[in-house]
Amino acid sequence: MAAASAVRAAGRRSRRLFDIFVAEIPWTVSSKELKEYFSQFGSVQRCQLPFDRDTGFHRRYCWIKFSAPEEVQNVLQKDSHILEGSKV
Repeated sequence: MAAASAVRAAGRRSRRLFDIFVAEIPWTVSSKELKEYFSQFGSVQRCQLPFDRDTGFHRRYCWIKFSAPEEVQNVLQKDSHILEGSKV
């Protein structure tokens, strides 16, 4: 019984994702472009870019999910991130 719970716990740890919050995203940047940009720092598992139902525009922030904490550190080590001429 203990071995089975240890295997389940190990499985949960292996699926754990590491998020960063990105703000001040230009209106013209898509989730595909964000995923492509941040993939230079590691394996991007997901890019969650919420949209406003009333305006149809994204809300200028997102969450980028990486698979390892080292990948998040790679992002944070860079001084600034520029997308379409704007610092995010």
